Formats: sequence, structure tokens, C-alpha cells
Amino acid sequence: MTRKIRILIVDDHPVVRSGIRALLATETDMTVIGEASTEEEAVALSAELDPDLILMDLILGSGRGDRAIAEIRKNQPTRILVLTSFATEPLLLAAIAAGARGYLLKGSSPNELIQAIRSVHKGESWLPPGVTGKVLDHLAGGLSGSAVSEHLTERELDVLRLVAEGCSNHEISSRLKVSEQTVRGHVSNILRKLGLESRTQAALYALRTGIQTLD
Repeated sequence: MTRKIRILIVDDHPVVRSGIRALLATETDMTVIGEASTEEEAVALSAELDPDLILMDLILGSGRGDRAIAEIRKNQPTRILVLTSFATEPLLLAAIAAGARGYLLKGSSPNELIQAIRSVHKGESWLPPGVTGKVLDHLAGGLSGSAVSEHLTERELDVLRLVAEGCSNHEISSRLKVSEQTVRGHVSNILRKLGLESRTQAALYALRTGIQTLD
């Protein structure tokens, strides 16, 4: 029997969580293992329950979903699909750079949500065409002043691609079979060579230049 996709729902509206739970209960390959309503609850429950996938709202009362995503992805390979009513482009880009693998509006059809969950769970990205265009437009106009002062090594390119995928240092360490200290060193070198200040900027740079893609 195929193992069900274990899902954690993160949304600060009980009615929304209830509706999503009811919808997913109709799918034989999915099960909801928990619900969270705040940034802190999302991080704590993710660590406790170790879900396969998290449905994450970006606006959580006084908290923000992108910060929860970044914290969760530091130590867990959990796939994260953003499901929200709206999001400004900077917040959406921050969520993607933090590790979200997809984005969906709450007004989407139930069938589209189910498809997005299955795609993201398989490691694929899910961005509606309209959203993809906004992301790429932003990337085309951003970081234009960033220049490569030195060539990146093959291993640094490998690390940069994984950073752009939203992988944590722990996950990169596991996938490349090197220590986390080595990964941290590579990330520091990448930022220095590219003249960037953060992992978010590095991820956006990789996407803008084609080193990594959203597909």
C-alpha cells in the first residue's frame, strides 16, 4: 500500500483549516497530521510531527509564513506549498528563496490544490503562469549590479543550485556528502565572490542567471 502524504496545515483561520482538512480527507493518498495557526506553532509542530508537506499561509496574524519556512528548512527537508489569499511580490520571493516549492491562491479550484500538493510532494515546483511572470520580471530587474568577481568552483555551483532550491545547510550536507561546516564555508565563498549579502540574494541570483530554474 502506498504511503500517504502526511500534511501539516498552517493558517490562522480555523474555518480555512477545517475546509482544507475536509477536502484532503476525500483523497486516499493524503492525510492531515496537524494544524498550526502561528509562526511559532508551525515551526514547533513541523519539528515534532515531521510532515511530508506543509500548506503554509504567508500572513499569520502577527507572524509571517516566509520566516516560518526559513526556520523549518534549516533542519528539515519538508516540502512546503504556499497557500494564501494574496502576497506582495517581495513576500512571495522571500517565501520561495526561503524554501517554498510552490505558490497557490486560496481562490484556486480544489482540483488544482490537489494537483499542486502531489507535484510539490514529488519535488517539483508549482507556480501559476501569472505568478511565474511576476517572479521572473522581478528577477530580471533585481540584482543587476551583482557581478561575479571570481569564478565559482564546480562544487560552489552545486551548493548554489541547492541554495536556490531552498535547501538548508543540513540538507545540502546530506546530498553532497560533506560536513555542514564545509557547506557553510562554500556559502560564505559564494556570497563573497558574487558580492551578495544573503542566501536569499544568492538564490535569486541563481534563478536570474539560469544557474538554477524554477522547473
